[in-house]
Amino acid sequence: MKPELFTKETTAIIYGYQQKAIQRMLDFDYACGRTVPSVACIVNPSRDGVHKVFFGKGEILIPMYKTIRAACAHHPKADVMVNFASFRSAFDTSMEALHEPQIKTVCVIAEGVPERRERILAAEAKKLDKMVIGPATVGGVKAGCFKIANTAGTYDNIIASKLNRPGSVGFVSKSGGLSNECYNIIARNTDGLYEGIAIGGDAYPGSTLLDHILRYQAIPEVKMIVALGEIGGSEEYRIVEALKNKEITKPLVIWVTGTCSKMFPSGVQFGHAGAKAGAANETADAKNAALKEAGALVPNSFDDYGILINETYKKLVADGTIVPAPEVKAPVLPMDYEQAVKEGKIRKATTFIATISNEKGDELEYNHVKISDVLNCGLGIGNVIGLLWFKKQLPAYCCRFLENALMLTADHGPAVSGAHNAIVAARAGKDIISCLASGILTIGPRFGGAIDGAAQNFKRAYEAGLTPDQFIKDMKAKGINIPGIGHKVKSVNNPDMRVTNLKAFVMKNFKEHKLLDYALEVEKITTQKKGTLILNVDGCIGICFVDMLMSSGCFTKEEIDSIIDMGCLNALFVIGRSIGIFGHVFDQKRLKQPLYRTPYDEIAYMTDL
Repeated sequence: MKPELFTKETTAIIYGYQQKAIQRMLDFDYACGRTVPSVACIVNPSRDGVHKVFFGKGEILIPMYKTIRAACAHHPKADVMVNFASFRSAFDTSMEALHEPQIKTVCVIAEGVPERRERILAAEAKKLDKMVIGPATVGGVKAGCFKIANTAGTYDNIIASKLNRPGSVGFVSKSGGLSNECYNIIARNTDGLYEGIAIGGDAYPGSTLLDHILRYQAIPEVKMIVALGEIGGSEEYRIVEALKNKEITKPLVIWVTGTCSKMFPSGVQFGHAGAKAGAANETADAKNAALKEAGALVPNSFDDYGILINETYKKLVADGTIVPAPEVKAPVLPMDYEQAVKEGKIRKATTFIATISNEKGDELEYNHVKISDVLNCGLGIGNVIGLLWFKKQLPAYCCRFLENALMLTADHGPAVSGAHNAIVAARAGKDIISCLASGILTIGPRFGGAIDGAAQNFKRAYEAGLTPDQFIKDMKAKGINIPGIGHKVKSVNNPDMRVTNLKAFVMKNFKEHKLLDYALEVEKITTQKKGTLILNVDGCIGICFVDMLMSSGCFTKEEIDSIIDMGCLNALFVIGRSIGIFGHVFDQKRLKQPLYRTPYDEIAYMTDL
């Protein structure tokens, strides 16, 4: 395969919904001045769709597919797959990717892939002339071009390590963590990295130290090679043979870690699965000696690693082999909002104000009353309305009045417009929310609105000092029927028991009921004209609601006016009537009633009108 794995146009398919790694790759793109995002798409077996991410200062959408096949079909130019699959499925998904013709490089992040499967994966990649980086790797980076996953650390470390533009050094290591450290060492002692790869610490990685060293040998822009081996295995001896055979002619600075192993009992494993010396020639000391004898530049210790890199670089600059790469100022990456908030660096004006409840603490609260107290102290729905609507804990008789109002307004049979519409919707097979909406939307000035209208008009007349007779004449002069007065069926001689019971409750429990008394005087006059012009249940609820506010001692006049103007009475009616509407909906569904169609004999067809 070609020695160059990545360019500034390289795009990758990310297998696994790794949101932070994806964002870090795109942030690296921003540092490098890329115009095309390096992440082409995401393979998420759980769902498809899109993922929203930052690309520089703006936002873009990354497509998401359920399969590798679909991702490749939609993004034929993507030639890298970064595989975040677990060790259980990393082999199968990597093999699938290798057999997609467009995929040239697969980076396997997972640790714990069985060694036998690693060897099969490596052999298959070699047969197909493709590259596998990993398993058990953090990936790699080509400076100024492309970054794999989380490699190279934070944005600040990327800039400090000059990875936003290419230098002259090719680097390869088994260790991902030490790779990040070495990128910084290289940046401080040379003109920076050209490309760096962490092959992973397993005994049988998909590609080897030598594979990448030979790639760097073939890339003209790489002027010197830096490598980091480790105790265990024999991979470094392949590098020794390549040096002896003159396959590697560029300066190679290399150190094999683990020289401290001689201080421990034999057989100690150093972190990575392959970092364990089973024989004398697998020790770090033996490897370092062999490499030095073969012509590699080997420091005396890791402490001298950076010094030797610097000395080698200066010689190459002096003889004209390296023309130091110019410094390129990287753009400042805007801080993510969540991180800025976490660090206390910004403040943001809120969009909404909520003063009635709070779910952010240990326990939900209704106006500072914990929900457990609402339940355990038996506050009831009336008190919940008080807390959430009025921000007050009401006297017991006020709560009981509100609960009585809900019970009295719950239903008025199937014939009224709200129930009728809900029944028709239910018989049309609609869901309960649609059925409820179809019924609730009929509430207005002709249905349910009398509660609000009665409260407003009777209160206005009473506070203006109008006598009942003057009030009636005033409404007549305006051409307005008195809200809350009149019933289609009930009359003085056939009273509405809902009104009878509600009046009895108010007379017994309210400290004062001035507006109800006033309304009853109005009723005496209207019923003289016609027996059905009685105070109906809607009017009684609205008028008594005002008496409740005025007699409770909890509200100022301004608060009472505000509560009525806000439409709280209509809200009370809506809550109560919803109970009955749901009942009618469930009734129709229980009875499995068919689609309703209005009979012809109920329609007057008058097309000539």
